[in-house]
Amino acid sequence: MKEIEFATLYNSLWGVLGLIVWTLSFYYIFKKPELLLPASMVKNSNSAKRLLVWLVGAVGWLLIAYSLTQPRSPQGFAKNKIEVNDIFFVIDVSRSMLADDFRPNRLEVAKDKISDFVALRPTDRIGLIMFSERAFTLLPLSTDLKLIKQMVGEINVGGMLGSGTNIGDALGLAVARGAQSLAKNKVIILLTDGVSNVGFLTPIQAAEEAKKQGIKVYTIGIGGRGDAKIPYGKNIFGRQRYQNIPGGSIDFKTLKEIADKTNGQTFEAQDEKALAEVLSEIEKLEKSEIDSSAKIIYKELYLRFLVPGVIAILLAAVSRKYLLKEGGV
Repeated sequence: MKEIEFATLYNSLWGVLGLIVWTLSFYYIFKKPELLLPASMVKNSNSAKRLLVWLVGAVGWLLIAYSLTQPRSPQGFAKNKIEVNDIFFVIDVSRSMLADDFRPNRLEVAKDKISDFVALRPTDRIGLIMFSERAFTLLPLSTDLKLIKQMVGEINVGGMLGSGTNIGDALGLAVARGAQSLAKNKVIILLTDGVSNVGFLTPIQAAEEAKKQGIKVYTIGIGGRGDAKIPYGKNIFGRQRYQNIPGGSIDFKTLKEIADKTNGQTFEAQDEKALAEVLSEIEKLEKSEIDSSAKIIYKELYLRFLVPGVIAILLAAVSRKYLLKEGGV
């Protein structure tokens, strides 16, 4: 016989309570001294009937108490399939991302649209890498939507990442992280508004490694083609100063080469609407499947005890009412 397990033991207390109530309703039987003697019990056939009816009901309540523990027999294991992508956002946080051709600026709009994207991918694992002169993993791959959105909100310009634009090393870091993943569909979404000008790896070298690892890279050039302004300190009166930056400074040639090498695509987002449309298109990526933790398959046995228990209680109740001529349960 296969091992029997119990889903819960506490629920059986309801059956025990029923047994107690059933017994208390017969308590007066056991208060009669003559029932302690077998000869008296034989003479007192009505008391014997009461005892038999009580016993049938008691067995019924015990069977119900047992059934409420949800006895079950393990039959084997089944693995659940969960559709998932592993997606790393690689986000440029150089000072030019503060340009005001997006309102309030490029970076804040990008963060807002990334949050919208994440909300549509509850089964995906999302990671965040930000870069300027250096690259930094802000969040390893995670499915915690609340944490992901919180960390997206933490993305800011400045800090200790320097002032250059290091697309190669940032992309390489994302590839190294993605190489550890078991997902079939691994994706990098690169957002930048400039030209790679520092780093150990060139963007193309990083793209070659992504290709070897089977990682698809989507590149997005963010920013208008006209001139824009970025905050640049304050004057002696405490007022914000601005610096003009030229438009059209995105290296689309390199971005396209990265995407082409990895079977991705290149997009241009000149405004907020365009960025939303780009991410919406990427959101249609084909999902892949991974095995989740194995789930045990059970054969439920509670009905084998519940049905006889209910029948026994009904039989005892009917016998008590019509055989013993008593009211009540």
